[in-house]
Amino acid sequence: MITHTIFSANNPLPTSPFFHSKVEKQWLLQSFALKAKPIQLKVSNGCRTRACLGSDKSIEIPHQWYNLIADLPVKPPPPLHPKTYEPIKPEDLSPLFPDELIKQEVTGDRFIDIPDERLEKLLETPARIYYKYEGVSPAGSHKPNSAVPQAWYNVQEGVKNVVTETGAGQWGSALAFACSLFGLGCEVWQVRASYDQKPYRRLMMQTWGAKVHPSPSMITEAGQSMLQKDPSSPGSLGIAISEAVEVAAKNADTKYCLGSVLNHVLLHQSVIGEECLKQMEAIGETPDIIIGCTGGGSNFAGLSFPFIREKLNKKINPVIRAVEPAACPSLTKGVYTYDYGDTAGMTPLMKMHTLGHDFVPDPIHAGGLRYHGMAPLISHVYELGLMEAISIPQTECFQGAIQFARSEGLIPAPEPTHAIAATIREALHCKVTGEAKVILTAMCGHGHFDLPAYEKYLQGNMVDLSFSEEKMKASLANVPHITA
Repeated sequence: MITHTIFSANNPLPTSPFFHSKVEKQWLLQSFALKAKPIQLKVSNGCRTRACLGSDKSIEIPHQWYNLIADLPVKPPPPLHPKTYEPIKPEDLSPLFPDELIKQEVTGDRFIDIPDERLEKLLETPARIYYKYEGVSPAGSHKPNSAVPQAWYNVQEGVKNVVTETGAGQWGSALAFACSLFGLGCEVWQVRASYDQKPYRRLMMQTWGAKVHPSPSMITEAGQSMLQKDPSSPGSLGIAISEAVEVAAKNADTKYCLGSVLNHVLLHQSVIGEECLKQMEAIGETPDIIIGCTGGGSNFAGLSFPFIREKLNKKINPVIRAVEPAACPSLTKGVYTYDYGDTAGMTPLMKMHTLGHDFVPDPIHAGGLRYHGMAPLISHVYELGLMEAISIPQTECFQGAIQFARSEGLIPAPEPTHAIAATIREALHCKVTGEAKVILTAMCGHGHFDLPAYEKYLQGNMVDLSFSEEKMKASLANVPHITA
């Protein structure tokens, strides 16, 4: 099959089993610029190419199995029939094994072709699908691309502790990991719904040395205020941001780290798209459409911004499509205006597509892609007409995730299921039109800690929550009225 895996190389993380811990910190210090690191591509003939950025050398990962028997000077003794003690015949094995495996068992051929059949064959589409996989990092997502440099820059300035928030737990895990590398204190406010539903994400952070609090908490004034209003609050990223920012503002030795939305985070994540550009060039492909999931926007920006640069330079002209949850559609339903990045109104006002800083999304997916606003830079790019956006309900997302998992083997986190569902839509459209489009998407993290959500879907208990216009209007009523 022709589904192509583009594995991450520029995650600031060692992926080689031969990587030695004694050079780990030096490697990490050098990882923020594009270096000659390994990349891996899955190409249509089933051969994976391994190469180095900045090098014209490549090594083909085999697309054939090697049979040692063909080269042995003395052949091994044959297996014997359990009753006749005669050498076993191929037909004797047919009750146990399929014919092709029987042929391989007795063959004297030196090389045997490795089959390659997956998602595109399942969809019966002429489209060629490439996905950028970021789940190979220790934290299981693309988030260390920014977490490691943020931790490093804080250490360089003598900061002792950092605080942050996390929704589904990907960012909190990444920052806890990064802080463990540099001996930096880390404190995380995890959205209550996620804290309860994902104990292993919390334990992951704690294993790396982070303190983790459910948000809203009684530790901060912002958390106390929210709990007074709603003692059973499921929390939100906006609330968790308020708590983390409050702690940072009150402690001179503590700084705040953010995993999405801000320009410097999107900048760090651009290694994703820069890598994809080189990898697509290496196999002679140009994407016709680029699809990414959007919550705060870090992964989507990382994938798409380098391609937007090439589009602005008129070198390529792909459709660039953001995909968000129907239950929290900041781009497709939100208002483009100045708003706070947090619920308590402690952060600077940013002009962005927003549902209102008071908006508390339904806690499905345990927090993933559930932020009231979109990154200001992505919002600006959207307003310029350089990209488009759609929203997809969660049952369709998980249906796509199941198809992906059963054809590609990787279980996606809930966040990239939105991009996967939109990719499947596009591929099926190509099946109707006969277009052989090249589709590039992002699989920004694995779903190993999200299996309760899969269980809910597989048992038929997942429902599509309708977006509440009234809830958004009430939230937008509290947005400052600024003309700019």
